[in-house]
Amino acid sequence: MAKVALFEGDDMIEVLTESNHSLGCMAELCAKYPIKRGIVATVIELNERVLADLAALPFPLLWLNHETSLPVVNLYETPETLGYDRMAAVVGANERFPDKDVLVIDAGTCITYEFIDSKGQYHGGNISPGMQMRFKALHQFTGRLPLIDSNGCKLPMGKNTETAIRAGVLKGMEYEISGYIEAMKHKYPELLVFLTGGDEFSFDTNVKSVIFADRFLVLKGLNRILNYNNGRI
Repeated sequence: MAKVALFEGDDMIEVLTESNHSLGCMAELCAKYPIKRGIVATVIELNERVLADLAALPFPLLWLNHETSLPVVNLYETPETLGYDRMAAVVGANERFPDKDVLVIDAGTCITYEFIDSKGQYHGGNISPGMQMRFKALHQFTGRLPLIDSNGCKLPMGKNTETAIRAGVLKGMEYEISGYIEAMKHKYPELLVFLTGGDEFSFDTNVKSVIFADRFLVLKGLNRILNYNNGRI
């Protein structure tokens, strides 16, 4: 699915979810708002219909890539392989707290961990399987384990195969995320943590006071990148 967000300055005023095979909502948005410019970030190949819809828009577009100017310093060794959503999330977090060390955790298809320091330098991050990927892997790579999801009985320790899988996946994610936070806090005591992404799950840590949940962090980061490049498109 594709997400389309409309901003007025730094304020997000509308968010739409659309099929990534078409962008029919754009005509309605253009009729409703006097849009001046836009940014496109994608990690998949767009089909001809979507490309045609984008080309027909009555305002200039910035296509985010590894050569796009950024409001942060990118220290990633292979910027051409860096997912645009990862960088946008970092930019969004840095915009809110520009003088802080920040760990951004994005729990979507994959779980990504990104670190940007108080000087605005993005150091890189790690990638691990997301929630649905973990459930599917247990089913696909074993002979007898069923495919289940996060809905249902949740126990600290499973009492049957279903609850054992569910607890294993969800607790595994909880402990992994908590472990990353604690390890980074040892090195950066004033660390702030942002949690974003499409998968909804809960976890308990001893550092709840420094966790900020923002499911629109990527969209906000894209808006900041667009504003930073105003005049370049």
